[in-house]
Amino acid sequence: MQKEKLIRKYDKQVKLYEKNRHNPTLAKWRREMLKDLHGNVLEVGIGAGANLAYYNKQNVHVTGVDFSVEMLKSAKKAADYHNVSAEFLLKDVDTLDFEPDSFDCIVSTLTLCSYQEPVRVLGKFNKWCKQGGSIRLLEHGLSSHSFLSFSQKLIDPLFKRVSGCHCDRDIIQLVNKTDISIEHIERYWTDMVYLVWAKPSIK
Repeated sequence: MQKEKLIRKYDKQVKLYEKNRHNPTLAKWRREMLKDLHGNVLEVGIGAGANLAYYNKQNVHVTGVDFSVEMLKSAKKAADYHNVSAEFLLKDVDTLDFEPDSFDCIVSTLTLCSYQEPVRVLGKFNKWCKQGGSIRLLEHGLSSHSFLSFSQKLIDPLFKRVSGCHCDRDIIQLVNKTDISIEHIERYWTDMVYLVWAKPSIK
């Protein structure tokens, strides 16, 4: 799916993403992933700001990045509602750049499925995260169950055309292709949902 078409798609889906802020299962995972973060946090693909309710607002300043104008408008409203210190950048991750060691923590939730070069994006996370910082990923991807994984691979071309993202990416394999070090993994929904606690490489 061409980038411009994908952006228009996300612009039109903002109400759906706002509704998903209240999904109780996702809320539980978001809270678990984000509750202990502190300092300057980069959230790439912030969408409608579903994570903003779950940061410890006394301890963080969030830089939220997205390529959808409508998503960022919604995220700004969410930040105001939850009284989270935040700033927002209308940027595509492919062209996004920061100085090395710019952030204490980097967060990505349900975004690695849509990047053309997810390993390159993860490499940027490693570069931007400070030594001793944390990288948190909540992603969907390839199941470890053989029948499900076979089905995901089979339907992925159609899934990509319809939704704009892939359903058969092995998130752990992607991370392991970078210098990021995984500290802890939890998997749910027949292993199709990945929660990853990681840290940047020694630089």
